[in-house]
Amino acid sequence: MSEKEKKVRELSAEEVLQKFDKQSDKRELTGVWGKIISAICILFALFQLYTATFGVLDAHLQRAIHLAFGFLLIFLLYPSRHSWSRSKMHPFDAFLALLSAGTAMYLVVNYQELVLRAGMNTETDFIVGLIGTIMVFEAARRVVGWPMIIVAFCFMLYAFLGPYVPGILAHRGVGVQEMFDHLFFTTEGIFGTPMGVSSTFIYLFILFGAYLETTGLGKFFIDIANAIAGWAAGGPAKVAVLSSGLMGTVSGSSVGNVAGTGAFTIPMMKKLGYRPAFAGAVEAAASTGGQLMPPVMGAAAFLMAEFVGVPYFDVVKAAVIPAMLYYIGVWLGVHYEAKKFGLKGTPRDQLPKFKTLFLEKGHLAIPLIVIVYLLVSGYTPMRAALAAIVLTIVCACLRKSTRIGFKQIVQGLVDGSKGVLGVLIACATAGIIIGVVTKTGVGLKIATALLDLAGGNLLPAMFFTMITSLILGMGVPTTANYVITSTIAAPALVQMNVPVLAAHMFAFYFGIVADVTPPVALAAYAGAGIAGANPMRTGVIAAKLAIAAFIVPYIFVLAPELLMINATPFTICYSAFTAIVGMWGASMAMIGFCNNLLNIPQRILFLVGGICMIIPGVFTDGIGVALVAVAYVWQRMNKVKGAIQQDGEDL
Repeated sequence: MSEKEKKVRELSAEEVLQKFDKQSDKRELTGVWGKIISAICILFALFQLYTATFGVLDAHLQRAIHLAFGFLLIFLLYPSRHSWSRSKMHPFDAFLALLSAGTAMYLVVNYQELVLRAGMNTETDFIVGLIGTIMVFEAARRVVGWPMIIVAFCFMLYAFLGPYVPGILAHRGVGVQEMFDHLFFTTEGIFGTPMGVSSTFIYLFILFGAYLETTGLGKFFIDIANAIAGWAAGGPAKVAVLSSGLMGTVSGSSVGNVAGTGAFTIPMMKKLGYRPAFAGAVEAAASTGGQLMPPVMGAAAFLMAEFVGVPYFDVVKAAVIPAMLYYIGVWLGVHYEAKKFGLKGTPRDQLPKFKTLFLEKGHLAIPLIVIVYLLVSGYTPMRAALAAIVLTIVCACLRKSTRIGFKQIVQGLVDGSKGVLGVLIACATAGIIIGVVTKTGVGLKIATALLDLAGGNLLPAMFFTMITSLILGMGVPTTANYVITSTIAAPALVQMNVPVLAAHMFAFYFGIVADVTPPVALAAYAGAGIAGANPMRTGVIAAKLAIAAFIVPYIFVLAPELLMINATPFTICYSAFTAIVGMWGASMAMIGFCNNLLNIPQRILFLVGGICMIIPGVFTDGIGVALVAVAYVWQRMNKVKGAIQQDGEDL
C-alpha cells in the first residue's frame, strides 16, 4: 500500500468519525491552550489512579470531582457551534468550562455543610443545581448528540407535567426546585450509579484501552486476523469480522470500531470484489458486535453488574455464548456471500506470517489475557485494570520495536482522559433519566403498560420490549444505551418472572443492535461513508448479517441456560452446539446461498429449521434437524441435477 493510499484511508476514517461520532469532532489545540488541556488531562488521570490505588473518596465527592474534570475538558475541547474553529479557543467556551466545573466543585467545597443540612437545600443550592443540570445537557449535546438529549428532556417534561398526562402514566407531579435538588444533590440523579461506575471502573478500563492502542495492539489484531483468515474465501471480510471482534473486547464505540478497522478492511473487501454496501455492512455488523463481546461490552458490563446486583464475572460469563453466536452468524453470512459470488482470498505470500507476528508482537496481548484472568479469579475490576495498565507498559518494553518512552506514557494519560468524556457525560445524562424514574415511578408504569399491551403473554411482551429498546437505543452511546433500556424496557420482562440478568441482557442487545437497524443505524452509516455506498442499503444488509442479535435474545429469555444461568456443563455445551448449527441454517437463509442459489421454499426451511435448533430443547432440535436436513438434501439434489443437465448440453 502506498503512502498516498494510507493518507486517503486515514482521512476517510477521520471524516467518518467526525460525521457519525460526535465524540471525535473536537478541537486540536497547540500552544498555551494545548498545554493547559494536557495538564488538566494528566491531573484527571492522576486523581483517578490515586483513588483507585489508595481508596475512592465518599461517593458524592468522587463523582463530583470526576464530573468537574469532565466539564472542564468537554467545554474546552468541544466547540459550542459546528462552525467554530477547531484550532482556536473561544472565550465563551472557556467561560462555560469554568462555570460548569464550578457547579460540580460547589459540592466538594460545601460537602460537610450539605451533609449536615441533610436535604434542606437553600436558594443558592437550587441555583447551582439548576445551572449544573443545564450544563450537563449542554455538554451532552456537544459530545453525545441530540438523541439522548431529547430522551432526557422528555423525561424532565414528564416529571413536571405528570398531573396532565392521561392514563396509567399520570402522577402527582414534581416541583421545579424539588426536581433539581433531587437531580444534583442526591446520589439518585446525575451523581447516581452510572456516574459512580464511570468515576471508578470505566475510567480505568478506558485508560487501559488507550495504552493498548499506544502499544500498537489494534494493528496487531488486524495483522493476526489477516494471517488467520486473509487467505480464505472472502478473506478480507473475514479479517474484518475477526479483527473487529478482537478490538471489541476493549473498544467502547461501534462507530469508533468501524472507523478504526474499517479504514483497512473495507477497501480490501472492495478490491476483492465485494459490493460497497456489503463491505460497509460487514464492518458495521462486526464492529457493533464488539459492544456485546466480553469482557468490557462497551463498559456496560460494569453497570450491568451494579444494576442487576450480581458479581461482574456472572455478567461476563452470561455474555460469552450469545456473543459467540453473534459472530458465528456474521462469519457464516460473509462466507456464503463469498461463495455466492466466487470471491477468493488474498494470496498467502501477500499476507503476514502468524508465527512471525506472534513472536514479534504477541507479548502485546499479554495484558488483555491477564486482565481476563484477574477478573475471572475474583479481583475487583479496579484492581484488575490497575494491574493491566502497569503490565501494558512493562510488556511493551519487552521488545525494542514496541517499546514506549516517558513521553508516550504521559500521552497515554492524556488520551485516556479525553477518551472517557463521551462515557462520562452520557452517564451524567443517564442519571437525569434515572432521577426522574426514581422520583415518579415511571419505570414501573411503563412496564405495566407494556404488559397490558401484551395481554400478559411473554412473547408479545418480549416483542414490545424489543421495539422499545430499538427506539431508545437509536444514536445513543453504549453505556447510556444500556442505562436507558434497562431502566425503561427491562422491568416489563422482570415482572413476568424472567431472570433479572436475562431481562437486562435482552434490553441491552436490542439497544445495541439499533446501531445497524435502519433508519438510525450509525455504525452502518459510518461503514457506508468509508465504502462510498448507499447508507440505507448498507443498514439493511448489516441488519441481515446481524440476524443472530435479533434471534438469540428471545432464546436466552425462554431458555436462560444460554446465559449459563442454572445450567450444567452438558446443557451448556449441548445448547451451544445446536445453536451454532442453527446459526448455520439461518445464515444460509439470509444470504440465499448454500451449494448454489436457494429458492424461497428452501430459504424458509433453512431459516425455520435454524431458529428451531437455536431454541434449546430436544423437541425443537429434532424439528430443526429435520427441516435443515430436508433443505440441504433438496439443495444438493438441485446441484446434481444442474450438473447432469450441464453435462448433457456439453455432449
